Amino acid sequence: MKISYNWLKWYIPEAPDANKLADIITYHIAEVESVDKPQVGLVAGERDDDFIFDIKILPNRAHDLLSHQGVARELASLLNIKYVDPTPKYKIPESKPTELKIEIITSRNRRCMGRIIRNVKVGSSPDWVVKHLQSIGQRSINNIVDATNLVMFDCGQPAHAFNLDKVKGLNLISKNAKNQQNIILLSGEEKELNDSMVVVSDQEDNVLYTGVKGTKYAEITENTRDIILGIDSFDPVSVRKMGQKLNIFTDGRKRFENDISPELIPYAMTELSALIAEMCPEAQFEDIVDVYPVKQPERKLSFSAEKISKILGLEISVLEIENILKRYNFEFSPPDKGGVGGCFEITVPPLRLDLVCEEDMAEEIGRILGYDKVRPEIPHMSDMWKPKINETRVKIIEVREKLLGDGYHEVMTYVFRDKGEVEVMASASDKKFLRTNLSDGLLESLKLNKINSALLGLKEIKIFEIGTVFLKDKEEIHVAYNEKNNIIEKNLYEFN
Repeated sequence: MKISYNWLKWYIPEAPDANKLADIITYHIAEVESVDKPQVGLVAGERDDDFIFDIKILPNRAHDLLSHQGVARELASLLNIKYVDPTPKYKIPESKPTELKIEIITSRNRRCMGRIIRNVKVGSSPDWVVKHLQSIGQRSINNIVDATNLVMFDCGQPAHAFNLDKVKGLNLISKNAKNQQNIILLSGEEKELNDSMVVVSDQEDNVLYTGVKGTKYAEITENTRDIILGIDSFDPVSVRKMGQKLNIFTDGRKRFENDISPELIPYAMTELSALIAEMCPEAQFEDIVDVYPVKQPERKLSFSAEKISKILGLEISVLEIENILKRYNFEFSPPDKGGVGGCFEITVPPLRLDLVCEEDMAEEIGRILGYDKVRPEIPHMSDMWKPKINETRVKIIEVREKLLGDGYHEVMTYVFRDKGEVEVMASASDKKFLRTNLSDGLLESLKLNKINSALLGLKEIKIFEIGTVFLKDKEEIHVAYNEKNNIIEKNLYEFN
């Protein structure tokens, strides 16, 4: 994930210099793979003081850190500095009643929000939008498409905008695609869908966008005047499988397949609407339509300072944990004020899908304090951790060593035979049974070795086998060996 230092400073103006910030991110959040200057977007002679962090966001934090605001919020809490909430700055004109309808008829879409905006003017984006996108390697297309991309990289929620004139019936339907249904992507590629994939279509089954990419059908052009915004929360597994099947990898797919909270959608719609209002002052907004069949449940998580200290191997006080929870804006009850059984109880923020159990909170607290504070100690192994001795294995080794010491050679014969007590269905027609003894196979091996004894330079053939035999109601491990032409077979534990 490419993150612009100047973009971050919109939200955390008190951030330290770029190189120091890169170290802080690496030691407390995620590895910074590189820190570079922007390569494109500069006007001739212009000096750019920006830096671009390439941060390796791992899947466990992709829910909330694949965005500038996500990283900025994390750093503000970590460094205990001010986070500037942009929401009060968003200015959106009053909206009018709408005829737009949304239906969700698939479990692969958890929430769908839409809005009609009329009288937009499609054109080039303001310089600050172009510069923001170019700084992280994104190409500017037009002001409407750029707004959707800016929102995704800013708050982490993919969004779509498409031509209202192409939508039949003013009805967005999120459903499973049809088998062998063909679409043409915005890139011009044609793809064939199947019923395991999720799409958003109009009333006449024209696909407007999918979980991985938009389609050419309702593409925004310079002649577009009325648009629909669509923001969804697609199931991560179905998006991942769809992307793999169609061989499509996009920034939207990356976010959906790592899972995003449906609770992020209203904010993304507000930000996107405000951006379009700023770039298209004459635009007329209609009411938002929101379909949210099953709301994300509120989650509680309990943990004790004692358990966190034990997991980390570091003594952490209740006061230290309280300080961390306050900095990160967790709603919580401390152990002495409502916490259950001497534990903290927190309300997990909706975007923090990674916090599930006590061990997750131990990791959270450990990385905030700094892993360098965890003392490296070799654990003491008590008697309860001594490995159990496998007596059967010990006996097999003992028998094998004795027979090898007596000059025998070990052989392995077929388990499948032409007769027996246990029949196997998927086997060769002449060997449908599991062996009931080792003697039959060892005798065949003995005869074969005798035939070739001259070639092998052997005056005497001495062979043995240790293996499992299969009786009707049990399995046993046997030992079989020869004394000249006779085969002797015993249960493993009867061998002396």
